[in-house]
Amino acid sequence: MNKNARCYFVMSTLFTLLIIAVIVNIDLLFWIVLCAFLLVVAIFFYRRFKNGFSYEDLKNITKNFSNKLGEGGFGSVCQGTLPTGSEVAVKHLFYVGPINKSFISEVQTIGNLSHFNLFMVNGSLDQWIFKTNQQLALAWQVRKKIILDIAKGLAYLHEDCNQKIIHLDIKPQNILLDVNFNAKISDFGLSKPIERDQSQVITRMRGTPGYMAPEWLSSVITEKVDVYSFGIVVLEILCGRQNIDESQLDENRHLLELFRRKQEEGKLLDLVDECNGDMHSNATEVMEMMKIVASCLQTEHANRPSMSSLVKLFEGSVDVVINMDEDSQNELTLEVEVESLASTVADSVLSGPR
Repeated sequence: MNKNARCYFVMSTLFTLLIIAVIVNIDLLFWIVLCAFLLVVAIFFYRRFKNGFSYEDLKNITKNFSNKLGEGGFGSVCQGTLPTGSEVAVKHLFYVGPINKSFISEVQTIGNLSHFNLFMVNGSLDQWIFKTNQQLALAWQVRKKIILDIAKGLAYLHEDCNQKIIHLDIKPQNILLDVNFNAKISDFGLSKPIERDQSQVITRMRGTPGYMAPEWLSSVITEKVDVYSFGIVVLEILCGRQNIDESQLDENRHLLELFRRKQEEGKLLDLVDECNGDMHSNATEVMEMMKIVASCLQTEHANRPSMSSLVKLFEGSVDVVINMDEDSQNELTLEVEVESLASTVADSVLSGPR
């Protein structure tokens, strides 16, 4: 007899005794049985809900996992609705054994953060910035706000948590958008918590090819690997294409190489999303953002800006000068006029796991 069956048996027995007590009018027995009955009911519901939902519950909540919001390396994320009407996102794992450690890491990391668990109605960022339909293209102001949201999320992880958290897998698929296109960082399965006074950590290589910083080759990393990945994501937002695009000609397949080449030629504007007229109408601001991208993609990690300094730069609260190393085209000086980059963002910049 399993736990639930035992609970049902005890409850039915106590209920029977309660009826008998009423019939024979035994006051003391009545109150004893009533109290015991209520206690068992309370224990039953506590045990029922303390560990979350059963698999059958999740199937019902998500209508058999039918409304898929996105998909990552370990599983898919589906929309669900609780009996209370609250909307939730449910992570449906592809496998159980090999990814169990990563999933537990994600849950533990998320559990230590102060954030809102929101259903992200607009899905992930990649679904918007890689579109070729002009009518669905994001306006420049929206893209700026998304960039600032991501920066604030990473600044929070790096500097405002009890432990410093390095995300290690920043990419458009892990940036979720709510109904107002506020961006939330998701998928903490590969993240690495370290002590706040710890400057670097040795760890096995992890992340997504195309978004990984050069120092991964040494396996000694800092939070600046997230800054590098952030730079790649911003570059994709500006250019409206993936950083590795097999549909392109060989010389244009790798966006970072193309960026370096256009940077040397002084033709960075050629990279801007050609399907978005609004981006070209704001070419001056877009070019300033390109310079910031260059600072994030420097080979020497120590020369990359911190995420908090980038947030201040985007918000226009300070003028930030970022030194460029020789390998990152040091002719670009980043004494950026920041007033045009200020925008309003939501307080929450993190979301639940994907």
